[in-house]
Amino acid sequence: MTSAFFPPFWRGYRLMFPLWLGMVPFAVAYALTARSAGLSLWETQFMSLTTFAGASQFAAAGMLGAGASALGIVFTTFLLNARHLLYGLSLARQLPLTRRQRPVAAQFLTDEAYGMVIVNGPKDPAGLSFPFLLGAELSLYSIWNAATLLGSVAGAALPNPQALGVGVIFPLTFLGLLVPLLVDRLSLLVALVSGLGAWGLSRVLPGGLVILLAGVGGALLGAAFLTRSQQEDAPSEGRPMEEMP
Repeated sequence: MTSAFFPPFWRGYRLMFPLWLGMVPFAVAYALTARSAGLSLWETQFMSLTTFAGASQFAAAGMLGAGASALGIVFTTFLLNARHLLYGLSLARQLPLTRRQRPVAAQFLTDEAYGMVIVNGPKDPAGLSFPFLLGAELSLYSIWNAATLLGSVAGAALPNPQALGVGVIFPLTFLGLLVPLLVDRLSLLVALVSGLGAWGLSRVLPGGLVILLAGVGGALLGAAFLTRSQQEDAPSEGRPMEEMP
């Protein structure tokens, strides 16, 4: 790695520090869930090292404890992570990633890293770059795995994370990322319709699929509104000129 790699990498790494407070309790809770489901310390840690997907790890650990089939676990985790298809498409438009960089970025991508980089990256001179993205991703990866180990080793002596009320941290974070993007009536309308659609779909579908459908629907709705607005603002062509008096 060249010396030019590390400055944006460390800026991306430090960008995620405010989210560490919310990441630790969830990783500890995952470790407690996995250990109670019968996974060993090594198996619990191995899942965090290789999978690195909080909701999917919770689901997989719980399903393993319930004796679910391997196919059922794979299908469930696929649905939970389906939203990453949208993240990847969005990042491909924003970041100039090489063929070798893409699988690395995809492996460590999370909701939080995607949101923080997309919103804060354009504000940084080297923000929309692979080192900046990788720094943000590995920042959460390192604290997630450290907290997983903490939960596996000392989980019984730690308080229940749910009792601490940390569940509001990530929703508030994403709300804070969304508000600056609502710059006009069009973006506000698309966000409102997408949010209501996601809420309605969440009553009947699993979370990952809900985010994927709401995201695709919101993107199509925004594109339709934007195309219509551009057509209305564009000067008419081919219209005969009025005769001079």
